[in-house]
Amino acid sequence: MDRVALAAAIGVTAAAVAKELRRPVEERTWQGRIAGLPYDFRPPTLARVRAEYWDPENDALFTPHAFGVGYGVNLARLARLVRPLPPGE
Repeated sequence: MDRVALAAAIGVTAAAVAKELRRPVEERTWQGRIAGLPYDFRPPTLARVRAEYWDPENDALFTPHAFGVGYGVNLARLARLVRPLPPGE
């Protein structure tokens, strides 16, 4: 099963890179969607990494990776989901 998941991850990543390389150089953005998954191959920034893993303003639990293919977990949203409610609420 691990080999199947690894092969799928490599295949989707290769497809995303191929999609970008098929475009003319001036039209390459190195970000988009492939097979329904977001990808972003631009150099990551602190702001994008933070938005992936800690964005209290975002209600999404899963956020696009700051670099690579797929999703990360918005830990701020997860914390709100698992935090017990104060007494009386």
